[in-house]
Amino acid sequence: MTAPLYAIGDIHGQFEELMRVLHLIEADGGADAPVIFLGDYTDRGPQSREVLDLLIRGQAEGRDWTFLKGNHDRMFSWFMEDYPRHDAHLPIELYWLHPRLGGDTTLASYGLEFTPQTRQTLLREWAEEAVPPTHVEFLRNTQLTHETDNLFYCHAGIRPGVALEDQTEHDLLWIRQAFHAFGAPHPKLIVHGHTPIDRARHYGNRVNLDSGAGYGHPLTAAVFEGDRCWELTARGRVALAP
Repeated sequence: MTAPLYAIGDIHGQFEELMRVLHLIEADGGADAPVIFLGDYTDRGPQSREVLDLLIRGQAEGRDWTFLKGNHDRMFSWFMEDYPRHDAHLPIELYWLHPRLGGDTTLASYGLEFTPQTRQTLLREWAEEAVPPTHVEFLRNTQLTHETDNLFYCHAGIRPGVALEDQTEHDLLWIRQAFHAFGAPHPKLIVHGHTPIDRARHYGNRVNLDSGAGYGHPLTAAVFEGDRCWELTARGRVALAP
């Protein structure tokens, strides 16, 4: 019998929702349940700092938690570099601190209040003092993928027709249309987030667990046994099937 493996979709600074689904996981699989976090821990929601504090504490306690990198996590860590980088995937008018992306709310969770007129160089200096180095290190050390015999976990998805071991970081963090439009089987069932939908869904070749927590909707936790999966709810497991 395959041991259960749990996964949590995009958190986006929603600390209370994270606590809720962690309790659901513990109720289903116990305090030592293995959990895959699909990335996007920060931005948009009001408590990014508290989310990272909790995840880092769990890691230090030796919990069986695996942390994948999301595009928002990389944007945050790039902003915190000595020479901040802009993600080339974004339109020129968008940047991490833009309200659409939510870096402004992330820095607000560290006590940094600012206006759009605040110089980015000054804001970067403030952030260096306010953001704990352990938070930046955590974001930089997240991994891109996790695999089992049947499942392939990543943040955004994969490029169809490209071997799993040859996927690029760009696609693993950003891909949407080409991945979503592909209906044939992949080498493994792909478990991902990144693209918010109204509820978690199984599409046959992939499972999307991003249920829009970044926009105030409930966070999703799921459990996988082999290639079967269920959403966790207050009423117990609810099957996710194509």
